[in-house]
Amino acid sequence: QVQLEESGGGLVQPGGSLRLSCAASGFILEDDGIGWFRQAPGKEREGVSYISRSEALTYYADSVKGRFTISRGNAKNTVYLQMNSLKPEDTGVYTCAARRRGGLWYSPSIYGYWGQGTQVTVSS
Repeated sequence: QVQLEESGGGLVQPGGSLRLSCAASGFILEDDGIGWFRQAPGKEREGVSYISRSEALTYYADSVKGRFTISRGNAKNTVYLQMNSLKPEDTGVYTCAARRRGGLWYSPSIYGYWGQGTQVTVSS
């Protein structure tokens, strides 16, 4: 059974940091491009970051460039999203997804497997 599971969310003050993890079971995570998305209450889901299968390509939403870093773990079945200098507008449910088809990295339609998400709340 293919599963993606996110962890590492929580409540953090503005300016703080969190590291999210996306762990896979039932398939080899390193064989797929992995995207991170977030959805805030009342807003549409938006692409936050993406790492290609070979790790040669990484992409970030303009709103998180310079603050977030996506990477693959040494175990290769985990992808991380390091989030620094967090802002209240970063609040939302963060979900990872495995790419299944071609297209723009921030388009949810190119992803085939999704995790359940982890809540990130940035507030003082």
